[in-house]
Amino acid sequence: MWNQSSYQTETNDGKLLIIPTPIGNLEDMTYRAIQSLKDADLIACEDTRQTRKLCNHFDISTSLVSYHEHNKLKSGEKLLSQMREGKVIALVSDAGMPGISDPGYDLVKQCVEEEIAVIPLPGANAALPALVASGLKTDHFYFYGFLPRDKKTKKEELDFLSKVRDTIILYESPHRLKETLKDLCTHIGSERQASLNRELTKRYEEIIRGSLADLKAWSEEEQIRGEFCLIIEGAGVIIESTASWWDSMTIVEHIQAYMERDGLSSKEAIKQVAADRNLPKREVYQAYHID
Repeated sequence: MWNQSSYQTETNDGKLLIIPTPIGNLEDMTYRAIQSLKDADLIACEDTRQTRKLCNHFDISTSLVSYHEHNKLKSGEKLLSQMREGKVIALVSDAGMPGISDPGYDLVKQCVEEEIAVIPLPGANAALPALVASGLKTDHFYFYGFLPRDKKTKKEELDFLSKVRDTIILYESPHRLKETLKDLCTHIGSERQASLNRELTKRYEEIIRGSLADLKAWSEEEQIRGEFCLIIEGAGVIIESTASWWDSMTIVEHIQAYMERDGLSSKEAIKQVAADRNLPKREVYQAYHID
């Protein structure tokens, strides 16, 4: 067990700062994030060109180093070595919260394994704003991120997601959106309610709400640009709305309900219960008379 006390004592130990950056609107950058980037010994980023624009805007002169999916092993080891020596490294992604659907997770995992402090800052991300604006249930939700590219694996994951009871959050790129919406309609259900969030916080922000069939139709008529966040109604809502009134009853209670509520004879009630439950009439008859 390792108990990280992030702010209890001042030490010269190295640490990793997880710093969210705006997903579109630069005014979403926090004062603390700006100061932390200025104070850090080094900023690790996906694309140095993208992060340099951010740094120039906020007069941040800290040196940048590239850390992304294709160099994370080599670059990650160098960053770990510097943190072992007491350096403070600030980790940023091109936009949003580092470590969510990007290689930042690997660096965080390595730091935790070596008991190097990881300090997360709160800030901009696409998933939660999209969720709260969707109009779908927010008390429980399932964040998935990007679906696999391989068709077989993607189908398996969609089959799994079709059974998730809670609201689902997906990310998708513009060139895969149409295909993904088509697959969602096939494997999750075209009538499932959803919202499609495009360019959140930016000038051309759009939130399209409707069924998955509606969103699929929209994508086929529009020129698809920008990154997307999909919020999809969970299976729990569908299950609750389609559940039969007798699901929680025993066979005997089901029969008695027809007799008392609808005035059916026992013979008629047994026949109806057998049809409802897709059971042999003899099985329902025996359950009623043996009881």
